[in-house]
Amino acid sequence: MLPLDDIRAARERTARLVHRTPLLRSTTLSDRSGTNVYLKLELFQKTGSFKPRGAFNQLLDLKAATGADHFVGVSGGNFAQGLAYAGSVLGVSTTVLMPQTTPHNYVAATRGYGATVEIAADIAAMFERAEELGREGMVVAHPFDHPAMMAGDGTLGLELVEDLPELTDVFVSVGGGGLITGVGSAVLALRPSARIWAVETDGAQVLHDSLAAGHPLSMTPTSLARTLGSPYLSAVAYDFAREHLHDSLVVTDAQAYAALVLLLERVKVLPELAAACTLAAFDGVADRFGPTDHVVLVLCGGNVSVADLRGYEAQLTQH
Repeated sequence: MLPLDDIRAARERTARLVHRTPLLRSTTLSDRSGTNVYLKLELFQKTGSFKPRGAFNQLLDLKAATGADHFVGVSGGNFAQGLAYAGSVLGVSTTVLMPQTTPHNYVAATRGYGATVEIAADIAAMFERAEELGREGMVVAHPFDHPAMMAGDGTLGLELVEDLPELTDVFVSVGGGGLITGVGSAVLALRPSARIWAVETDGAQVLHDSLAAGHPLSMTPTSLARTLGSPYLSAVAYDFAREHLHDSLVVTDAQAYAALVLLLERVKVLPELAAACTLAAFDGVADRFGPTDHVVLVLCGGNVSVADLRGYEAQLTQH
């Protein structure tokens, strides 16, 4: 696990820079499952996802260590916006390399937060260009596989325990593993009896497959949940999951979309598939919980457009 002192230090550095997001009990979700279900509304975080927590902490860490004033990141999703926003607030320059398949709203938002955006053909080209810019003097900021990034993400876990001391279970979605490592480390350090559940979608299940294989894997993601589409699992995240995870669950894109629709219609929030999948996974194991349990679903982001919703419907109908 990450040291609790590192996570607490991250909060001291970033508390004035990020939102403390709400944790709300959902009557609808609690009544339908017979337990107590809470939503951590991280989709209300600055830039619409949890990423600024780690981006701020990582940039502050790298700036102190290197003195650099220009950073480069690789992202087709929420880290791009989180890095751009953090850079603009801290007064440093950022360049973000994004794949040509990135939706227009992500590119526009990243530029709007002040980053220079370069479009590359694919992930391999993005990392190659990042290395080139690194040789030219920029410092590379990682979207998930950096201890300061994970510690920043872990500040969300501190908020969970403080706002819900009686929590018993936390469902967290997994891309490269930075969020679940940070959140899980904070929660388990303060509530050792809590259970941490990992959630992925079919086509982005790199953690689930890595645990089955006995070592961290790489993969080419195919899930519609783009922001879960990491090309590999962090070795640190693998070690955390192997030692501390209660269970690893995989749901389909269709199940995640159905959960998205339910959250929109009944709870009045619009999460990404990468966040709604936590509800889909919980629904699949809801019979394991009772009236004395207190279950948190982390809604890690909400950067979804109307065009995305139409695209989900079209692609899921085809299948």
